[in-house]
This record gives sequence, C-alpha cells and structure tokens, in this order.
Amino acid sequence: MSLPPARRDVIAIGASAGGLQEIATIMKRLPADLPAIVLVVLHRPGDQVSRLREVLGSKSRMPVVEAAQGEELHVGICYLGQPAEHLGIDRLVHAQLTSDPGGKGRRGQTIDDLFASVAEHAGPRAIGVLLSGVLRDGSRGLAAIKRAGGITMVQTPAEAQFADMPASAIAYAHGAAIDVIAPSAELARAIERYVRAQD
Repeated sequence: MSLPPARRDVIAIGASAGGLQEIATIMKRLPADLPAIVLVVLHRPGDQVSRLREVLGSKSRMPVVEAAQGEELHVGICYLGQPAEHLGIDRLVHAQLTSDPGGKGRRGQTIDDLFASVAEHAGPRAIGVLLSGVLRDGSRGLAAIKRAGGITMVQTPAEAQFADMPASAIAYAHGAAIDVIAPSAELARAIERYVRAQD
C-alpha cells in the first residue's frame, strides 16, 4: 500500500565503477517493510545485457524491478534505471524516463539527473546516497537535495573502490551539505534511521 505523495520518503542511490557491491550491501540491509521508495541508478554500458535486477534481487529483502515510464511508484520496492534511460520522478511520484540510446548522450549526468528530480519532487522527504565511482556525477544533485531540505549521504572515500565520486561530492559541498559520510553498511542503517524518524 502506497502513501500519499507528501508522506513518501524517496531514497535515490547512485553509483558508478565499483558501486554494484556497495548497492548490494545497502539493499541487503534495508528491511522489506521500509516505508520508502528506493530508486537506483548504476553507470554501465548501454550496449550490453543488464543483469542488475537479477544481482540485486538475489540480495535485496524488498522486490527489485525495472522502472517503467509513468508507473506509480510504491513504498517497499526498489526501482532500477536502465543504461539507455535517465530515471527520475514527477510531482505525483510516477517514474519518468528520458531516453539516452546507448547510454552515451548524457553520460556522466545520470545520477545528477535522478538526484535533481528527487530534490524537486520529494523535497524534505528525499534521501540521496552516493557511492563508489569515477568522475563527478552526483555532486550537484546531492547539493540540490540538501537545498530542498532532504538528507545527503556519501560512502567514505577510503572505503570506495573508486573514490572520485564520493570525494568530489564532499569537496563540492565543502563537507557542509553532506549529512552522513560512512561505509556502505552504515549508510543502510542511517537510511533506515532517517526514514523511521519521519513515520
């Protein structure tokens, strides 16, 4: 059963190189009854068959599905973005997919796009989580979530297989806009704590 839009917590998780294991670590620890929508994007080649749903589905306590254009998003489900599309939400918390054939047109902005969308439409009910990856995707989007009153979390750079994205987000915010900097297992506990606090 879904909650009214104003009562929905939306957790947006983004990662790139080295991030699959970190996403799996978080999803393994989030409880099945968590009253939040979970959105996940992972940079990966658009010309290869994606096994992300199967991999995360085997670890996650909640169902893992690929997001479909315009569908209403429900709490207790993890929705995945695809390599050839940019995942976002609208004001009524429906999935919004922007085509990016081959994953090349706007590569490097997938996580920023998701975070910006969640910041705009979930505001203080948004939680942005940035994990391992190269370059700087996610830094601007996390800042947008913080400006909207949401919660921002970053994997400890020293723990990340590729520290560029977490370190860039911390530097971009000068540390001030990041609420939690922790290893991925601790991020899962922090996510649950923040969501339960808003029930």
